[in-house]
Amino acid sequence: MTSTLRRRLVMALGVATLLAVGVTVTVDQPAGPSPVERLRQDTEAIHALGISGVQARMIAPDGRQSVATSGTADLDTGRPVPSDGYFRMASTSKTLVATVVLQLEAKSRLSLNDTVDHWLPGVVQGKGNDGSRITIRQLLQHTSGIHDDLPGYTTPEEYYQQRHDVYGPEQLVTRAMAHAPDFPPGKGWAYSNTGYVLLDMIIQKATGQPAHQEIEDRILLPLGLDQTRWTGTSPTLPRPHAQAYQLFGPASVVNVTDQVPMDHENLSWVTTTRDENRFLRALLAGRLLPTRQLVEMKQTVPVSAEVQQLWPGGRYGLGLVERPLACGETYWGHEGGDGGFITLNGVTDDGRRSAVVSMSEARGDTPEHILDQENAASVLIDHALCAGGSSAP
Repeated sequence: MTSTLRRRLVMALGVATLLAVGVTVTVDQPAGPSPVERLRQDTEAIHALGISGVQARMIAPDGRQSVATSGTADLDTGRPVPSDGYFRMASTSKTLVATVVLQLEAKSRLSLNDTVDHWLPGVVQGKGNDGSRITIRQLLQHTSGIHDDLPGYTTPEEYYQQRHDVYGPEQLVTRAMAHAPDFPPGKGWAYSNTGYVLLDMIIQKATGQPAHQEIEDRILLPLGLDQTRWTGTSPTLPRPHAQAYQLFGPASVVNVTDQVPMDHENLSWVTTTRDENRFLRALLAGRLLPTRQLVEMKQTVPVSAEVQQLWPGGRYGLGLVERPLACGETYWGHEGGDGGFITLNGVTDDGRRSAVVSMSEARGDTPEHILDQENAASVLIDHALCAGGSSAP
């Protein structure tokens, strides 16, 4: 969940009376269709909501992959959605950052109980903010209380004005420090992109290298994830990719592909459904972290009541979200949404079954559209992870 998705949530909360009963996703077990056909149906159901393009990929326990696409990659030309198209990873990159932090902890390069001031003295202060009271663990788990104030756009005019603006991490932290904390450290839960800006800064202090370089060296190269790239301040994506759209209101769909992510260190990652599946499977299978650190990552707390509307039953670990499955048990993942792309993903606890769905349009104009899109994508993930047996070739 990036600043874009957070604004979508804020919009939803503006009509809380409409949602007072809460939102739940109930999924029947697939009875008739094969897992492959169910994936196609669920992808088409997302497109039927009015979302321009959808691509989904699931991997069965035997390693066989199934891919489905629906809609168009370009509303002007009507070209098909590429099944291997790049998209902006957005907040799913928080799981990359958290993995690097836990790898550093495993090597005694830092401790989860270190304070922010230990690494970044004087950076978190003012308006009641106190870096001497906030730990790395709290940054990872969004329990620091640091208020989130990432720049972003909510109208077409703001998009065109701001799409090439570049902010350094210090500027982003300064914006947050202009606000009082949302709550004392450890006394609540609130999604904070600023917390992960601080984690990037801590990684650089601890290693001498930017966080994106540590991610490449420690995760991407060992796993061979050559379709996951840090694009820095480039406003473009590698080819092939779908055009990204934002629905701002009736008859107001804007192509927002051309933009620089406001937090370019953290959010300038692009990836594919292939690589995102492979990363999450490797993580949950224990290929990236020692057992103790993976257990730490999976120690969760409930998300706020507001975020429960998007993630029913959701709990947050260290850069990893736990959600219930309709067929029992739970799954792990981390949603990402920014620059028109909205992506949901999930992997079973043993890392053997996984799924990713990426949508190239964000319907953020009404609370109903936000929740319909979120729920339809959640149903796809649930069906894919609850599917019995292996998928067809």
